[in-house]
Amino acid sequence: MLKRSFTLIRDYFGFSHKEASGFLVVLFITCLFLVAPWLYRYFVPDTVSDTSAADQRRLDSLVALMKTETVKNPYDREESEKTVAERYSEPKRMNGRLFPFNPNTATVAQWQELGLPHWLAQRIERYRSKGGQFRKKEDVRKIYDFPPALYDRLEAYIQLPEQPTPAFASYPTRHSFERTPEVAAARPAAKPALVPFDINTADTTDLIRLKGIGSKLAVRIVKFRDALGGFVSEEQYRDIFGLDSLALTEMNRYAQVKSPVQRLNINTATAEELDKHVYLSYRQAQVIVNYRNQHGPFTSLESLKPIRVLDAGTIEKLAPYLTF
Repeated sequence: MLKRSFTLIRDYFGFSHKEASGFLVVLFITCLFLVAPWLYRYFVPDTVSDTSAADQRRLDSLVALMKTETVKNPYDREESEKTVAERYSEPKRMNGRLFPFNPNTATVAQWQELGLPHWLAQRIERYRSKGGQFRKKEDVRKIYDFPPALYDRLEAYIQLPEQPTPAFASYPTRHSFERTPEVAAARPAAKPALVPFDINTADTTDLIRLKGIGSKLAVRIVKFRDALGGFVSEEQYRDIFGLDSLALTEMNRYAQVKSPVQRLNINTATAEELDKHVYLSYRQAQVIVNYRNQHGPFTSLESLKPIRVLDAGTIEKLAPYLTF
């Protein structure tokens, strides 16, 4: 019976021999803890301490005193419960002093002064330190866990300086170039116009030319692409951490998916190789390899569905990157 249960656990969860043994040990300890209180009550009967007459009279006097206080103030308990209920049902007030601020330069202390908790202010600081910027007011709402009510309160005080537009007078006129050939020779060459490029073969130089993408963000995009094996859809750009609205718009406009992705043979890949893929964790990679060793090679995506740690969404995202 025990051996059959052991085999069923291995087949159902895709466990190895050691993992199945550990699972049975944990299950046994859990059951032991659940049964222990019942066994204690069964073998150790409850003992009721004897109360002397003096102690009983003292208890009776305390009960009488409590009843008297209740009669004197019949609404105290009701008022206290009402106060507690109102305290928890009332929405939390947003504390903080309001003043104009630039979210790209505000310090952690200034964010806290505006009413943000310390952990959220630090999250914004980390976002900016990794190259993130706020191009427009709505970008502040994209910070994870930023309270919508607090954003509505601060929106009117957010100040983002516009990019200065060069004055027309600062550009040399055609006549000035005709009069001064030296100035015409020193005139800087115009930047080459941006053209769409293949995101699966582009390097950081191509990405830095896009608005809103610096050197750090360009390196992060290339690392994400290499770990993914290449992009199959522009919708995957949203999975890259740190892309604000401007950078995402530029990526959708110029970074096109043209070349095919690199595929991974799921029947020969090791757990370490599977773990490097963006859509798989190390635990999922281990279960896939253990299941393959026990049931043989995979033949199609349908053969992955019995693996409990892979849901339908994960299998669908992995489909373009697997070969059988």
